[in-house]
Amino acid sequence: RMQNSRSQPCSCPSLKLREVASMYFTLVAAFLVILVVALQGSAPRENSFPYKVPLDPQGLLELSWNVSYPEQAVHFQLLIRELRFGLLFGMSDRGEFENADMAVLWSDGHNSYFGDAWSDAKGQLHMDSQQDYQLLGAHRAPEGLYLLFRRAFSTCDPKDYLIEDGTVHLIYGILEKPVPSLQAINISALHGGLQRVQLLKPNISIPELPSDMKSMEITAPDVVIPSQETTYWCYMAELPEGFPKHHIIMYEPVVTAGNEALVHHMEVFQCAAQFDSFPHYNGPCDSKMKPDRLNYCRHVLAAWAMGAQAFYYPEEAGLAFGGPGSSRYLRLEIHYHNPLVFKGRRDSSGIRLYYTATLRPYDAGIMELGLVYSPVMAIPPGEDSFILTGYCTDKCTQLALPAAGIRIFASQLHTHLAGRKVVTVLSRDGRERQVVNADRHYSPHFQEIRMLKEVVAVFPGDELITTCTYNTEDRSRATVVSAGAAPLFLGTTQGGVAFLLPRFNDEEICTCPQVSVPQQFYSIPWNTFNRDVLKSLYGFAPISMHCNKSSAVRFP
Repeated sequence: RMQNSRSQPCSCPSLKLREVASMYFTLVAAFLVILVVALQGSAPRENSFPYKVPLDPQGLLELSWNVSYPEQAVHFQLLIRELRFGLLFGMSDRGEFENADMAVLWSDGHNSYFGDAWSDAKGQLHMDSQQDYQLLGAHRAPEGLYLLFRRAFSTCDPKDYLIEDGTVHLIYGILEKPVPSLQAINISALHGGLQRVQLLKPNISIPELPSDMKSMEITAPDVVIPSQETTYWCYMAELPEGFPKHHIIMYEPVVTAGNEALVHHMEVFQCAAQFDSFPHYNGPCDSKMKPDRLNYCRHVLAAWAMGAQAFYYPEEAGLAFGGPGSSRYLRLEIHYHNPLVFKGRRDSSGIRLYYTATLRPYDAGIMELGLVYSPVMAIPPGEDSFILTGYCTDKCTQLALPAAGIRIFASQLHTHLAGRKVVTVLSRDGRERQVVNADRHYSPHFQEIRMLKEVVAVFPGDELITTCTYNTEDRSRATVVSAGAAPLFLGTTQGGVAFLLPRFNDEEICTCPQVSVPQQFYSIPWNTFNRDVLKSLYGFAPISMHCNKSSAVRFP
């Protein structure tokens, strides 16, 4: 069974005979051979598949798709620029090739075959008795071969991946040699990889844009992408002197042609208004040469990740920037993912902001929820799913929100490297009322601002509860959050744990002031009892509510 499969309320056909699948498979294979040879047509219309992402770093595989909520299905278009002897395309829980759900195209050197397959825990491929990747057609064009196929969100097949809201880990593999059968494909020998996307995009209409709309580009100044797998690049920009208040009403990516597979995600931050100036900087974000003051540029104006489209604000609101009390300084941060270690590749990517001087009725704002950066929050090593929860309490929303409440129209989930799942729910009168945002396949390597399918109204007295699930199976000591890692905003909490540290161990542990809380956590022997004590402590201990204004000053 797939790790993420779950029972669904649906009627499932009874398909017991392998012969039925085999006959279907053979017919599909013959159909594909005819199409590949005979259909030399033009490429399908681009607007039929509005979402697009390169699968591999070289851009040889390009995936486009659309979402049909009435059909509860995704339609895929896969462009293969250099087809050799086939490929694998599919989905798995975290991007593994084991326990994966795949569509496979392969050739034995004479004929080409297409079918729905799955891999077991050892990575061995098997034909699926229920064919749920439905081949719709194939088109040859000058740029390559287009494959069109369809997949329902939920198939009632325990071997299939359940497509749901949030991040989906797509996997691909390229066959370099002919293979006599599906079972003969050696997954471990393939040239392959993974790509993360949000498949189920919300079906939201684009608001009308004003006639006085202007744009500005915050882009990297023709930088040379470092020849290493991962780089975070920082560049400081600034608004014109005396730039008055405007509303940002949309933004979109600007990606240098040819670098579509290297530019993984980008963000534009506004700096803190408490400083009159910020130093210019253009270089790696983790460089020792980066001025410390850049750490005060953390107010998100725009965030984009690979596969995302333009972001539109609701027609009644815009994100304010410029004017009194607003910093002129902006920081662009670009994550370059360069696994093939290309050298000398130049880049001028960034984000294009669209803004208007005609202010809309409401300022859009950013509210941060969850847990504060504090060393009293710790995760033992070797945990497969350790849960920490942060609360924006009813007392905080009663004090901080306007009487008419606020409307949440978009959300960006965030954890550090151990994060695996994130869920935020709205609670009212002690009852959970609505899921604000949930990502059960969350990856810290894929963080974007996502439009919600429906606007969530939050009123004074409501509670917002954010639950993060962490995996530390690859770690040998406790994961302890660094204090002072980020400013605190409205609606974050921490638990009280430091006073219990001496009781974790019968042996003498120095709790003198010169020993830090992280060092005390590192010295704890993480047996089953101590793990359970910490989990129960986070469940019942009093919380410290950080109900802060956007200036990081607490409400009275």
